[in-house]
Amino acid sequence: MSTDAAMRAWAYLSRVAEPPRDDLAALVGRVGPVEAAERIRCGAVDADLARHTEARREIDLAVKDLELLARRGGRLVTSDNDEWPALAFAAFGGTTAAAKPDCRPPMVLWALGPVRLDEAAERATAIVGTRAATAYGELVAADLAAGLAERDVAVVSGGAYGIDGAAHRAALAADGTTVAVLAGGIDIPYPAGHSALLHRIAAHGLLLTEYPPGVRPARFRFLTRNRLVAALAGATVVVEAGLRSGAANTAAWARALGRPVAAVPGPVTSASSAGCHALLRGGAELVTRADEVVELAGRIGELAPEVPRPATALDGLSDAERQVYEALPGRGAVTVDQIAVASGLAPAQVFGPLALLEVAGLAERRDGSWGVVRNKR
Repeated sequence: MSTDAAMRAWAYLSRVAEPPRDDLAALVGRVGPVEAAERIRCGAVDADLARHTEARREIDLAVKDLELLARRGGRLVTSDNDEWPALAFAAFGGTTAAAKPDCRPPMVLWALGPVRLDEAAERATAIVGTRAATAYGELVAADLAAGLAERDVAVVSGGAYGIDGAAHRAALAADGTTVAVLAGGIDIPYPAGHSALLHRIAAHGLLLTEYPPGVRPARFRFLTRNRLVAALAGATVVVEAGLRSGAANTAAWARALGRPVAAVPGPVTSASSAGCHALLRGGAELVTRADEVVELAGRIGELAPEVPRPATALDGLSDAERQVYEALPGRGAVTVDQIAVASGLAPAQVFGPLALLEVAGLAERRDGSWGVVRNKR
């Protein structure tokens, strides 16, 4: 259903109570948005829902709100239309989520931007962290976000200063997809210092909120908003966070939803990384590069390539060759019998490895004895 009457009903329901409310969602599920809105206006609902909607039920700004959204080129995303990220929000039906208060899907989502929500949520990672980020934290966040964008993974965050902003900017710079989930109305840029950044996200990515226009951000709304950041992402990565932080709250939501949680280690002396270290001790995945994050949030079987390791001339040696080589002294030369004693091999077993070490340029014969080849300058 996407009629004008239905859209006005959804917009009204979005404002009438603080999200999320199970009883309101259940009412809509039983009778549909238009009938649910009418019952709430009349107070013809059960006592608990009536009490929670009493203060706002006579405030109907639906027409005005939808006009504002239309002027900005936005849209109202509801469970009635095909942009609704049904697969991502299925996590709210899990056993752990059901046991956590307020771990419920949104009523509606006010959206602004060219990116489709359902498509972004198919392959997405949340990058979150402290507002008081260090240069190290912002560098790592940007590197991860750029790497994910290059691998067609959408970067989801909260639009805040610090780690969030670094992640959004890097994703945009890499021509990737980024989604900012807000804790207030879509017409209230917050923080104000990120007005230009949020405008760019709206132009190239997606701004998203479950709050209608005019609703100002508040602390409790940020904490409620964080569940959506976690739900829309296949994994949540905490780059820097204090022991008590919004990022740690997002990680808790992700765990409740059954999503992987990862953290980036930092200096043990940094308070900005204390929350990350606590998450790692609690079982979070340790990540340092985008490929490792893709393992958590990507498609099945998508593994990070091995990190190139410095190669040395000893890498290809067999066990016997390594034993013989390590039995050679750092200076001078020794006999085969002495090598046998030092390596634990029989003298007859020493000749073959010595010959191969000589061919490899690692050992040389000197007057019947053997020594290592020293680098000549």
